[in-house]
Amino acid sequence: MSTRAGFVALIGEPNAGKSTLTNRMVGAKVSIVTHKVQTTRARIRGVALEGDAQIVFVDTPGLFKPRRRLDRAMVAAAWGGAADADITVLLIEAHRGITQGVKAIIERLNEFEGKQRVALAINKIDRVKAEELLALSKAMNEAFPFEQTFMISAEKGHGVDGLKEWLGQEVPEGPWLYPEDQIADLPMRMIAAEMTREKLTLRLHQELPYQLTVETESWEERKDGSARIDQMVYVMRDGHKGIVLGNKGETIKAISKAAREELEEFLGRRVHLFLQVKVREKWLEEAERYSEMGLDFRDGD
Repeated sequence: MSTRAGFVALIGEPNAGKSTLTNRMVGAKVSIVTHKVQTTRARIRGVALEGDAQIVFVDTPGLFKPRRRLDRAMVAAAWGGAADADITVLLIEAHRGITQGVKAIIERLNEFEGKQRVALAINKIDRVKAEELLALSKAMNEAFPFEQTFMISAEKGHGVDGLKEWLGQEVPEGPWLYPEDQIADLPMRMIAAEMTREKLTLRLHQELPYQLTVETESWEERKDGSARIDQMVYVMRDGHKGIVLGNKGETIKAISKAAREELEEFLGRRVHLFLQVKVREKWLEEAERYSEMGLDFRDGD
């Protein structure tokens, strides 16, 4: 019995549903899902099994017009993920159609033509009528020669099995790249930091969208089977620190509780989570912050 294994890059605009699709395919919450655009920073890989095939998803940051160093590094990581993958899947939203962002992505994909296998997945199909879907599919395939087009709802699961099955048949023959029980190649410390950052983003989405980062400072395994996790939330200004802490520390308490509960569910055991907030004005310009997020600092130049 021959096995297959390969890398699949999911690309698209911010909020197109890449993280939701990764989680649906992998069957576990690996990539952070929020309604705030641009929450996936590192190229989080989820590993899905489909028959004898192992599909490794490279969940790239959303492609958008970069302005700051962090943005530029994120976009470079996304295109790097697509260039390195065996198959690239462009995910677009049915109800938004061919936006300027999608046009820019297609333009860039045309540079890859012949060198890269690309499929199209039209997501959120429940939001539009069938005839609109068909017209969108036709227009997209006229703009770029996609190998296959899939109509899906990542959130509801419609059409996802068909896409997964096709990917399982199309990744190259070869040994599996990861042990069967491993769902993500990110260290647990980083997954824990991402979970906390998601809770911060959801809670403070208006006030502090991208001005903060979370790092897991220490992880201690306890004799009773629980884990003590200490994390630092870095913000850029004193005023931001006050927002994160909230009145009498209420905001940080609520965030800590939500993150701890999700971590406990993910790890299947008790977690003692301790959060601290520190002002670090220049964290967006520090090379080590980028490498911790799986990004290349130089790509921001």
